[in-house]
Amino acid sequence: MVASMSEKKKVLFVCTGNTCRSPMAEGLFRAAVADRDDFEVSSAGVAAYPGGPVSADTENLLRERGITLEGFGSRPVSEELIEEATHVFAMTGQHLAALHGMFPEHEDKFYLACEFVDLPGRGVGCDVPDPIGSGAAAYRAVAETLDQAIPTLIAFIEQTSG
Repeated sequence: MVASMSEKKKVLFVCTGNTCRSPMAEGLFRAAVADRDDFEVSSAGVAAYPGGPVSADTENLLRERGITLEGFGSRPVSEELIEEATHVFAMTGQHLAALHGMFPEHEDKFYLACEFVDLPGRGVGCDVPDPIGSGAAAYRAVAETLDQAIPTLIAFIEQTSG
């Protein structure tokens, strides 16, 4: 079968508990590709428990932007999720290392969320900071980081798909 631009690109964002950063990335990325039908976007955590709600601060930030995560429940990263994904983006170097340790046979799919963006004062490949317990400003900082990273992720995915 010949791959085409219409073939699904299955993007998975991974953080720790799948309640703050990765669901935020999932929501922001979905909004960025809302006019396209060739992307599927989801999230998971390397230490997540199943069925937890998205954090209130993440939910509020997304809602302010008109984004909802209907039916969201946190979930641990699994072999099945990794196998289904075409691209897996970790929030930090520690998450990336955990993915490499857990699923070494899929390491060609693993990248940092900020791997392709040069953030002022932080450089290329920096971690997406953990906002938990730090208030709304910390969540806005995460969103601003992801806002800069997501266009570079979309460009990378398009270059490496099909």
